[in-house]
Amino acid sequence: MARYLRIRHVIKTDLPSAHEQIRAICGIKPDGSHWSLTQDEAVAQVEDGISLFYVERAGGRRFDVIVAMDLHAHKYLKAVADGERPDELLYLPSCQQEMKVARIIHHLVLGTGSAAFLWHELFGK
Repeated sequence: MARYLRIRHVIKTDLPSAHEQIRAICGIKPDGSHWSLTQDEAVAQVEDGISLFYVERAGGRRFDVIVAMDLHAHKYLKAVADGERPDELLYLPSCQQEMKVARIIHHLVLGTGSAAFLWHELFGK
């Protein structure tokens, strides 16, 4: 049975074609650990029946994520509600933001982060 994973974040590109706009997807497993997959890995997992993905918008609206194909037979991820562009995925925040927040929380909980480290993580200065 395929695992059902919520996509919470993406790594975007600046490329114009629909199949190239998402580089990777990221989320949180039920045990609280972080997962990430390249778009190609995610497409393969959907096609192999290993994973199914969804996005959740404000108000709890869920959209299943499917594998689409452009006119040149390039496969990519998009929500069922999307047109050609993977808009529901593109609305999601960047994976790097999630990793930064996770590092900050980890150091705050353990008490291992210096003020300078936390300042740099928060403001990049």
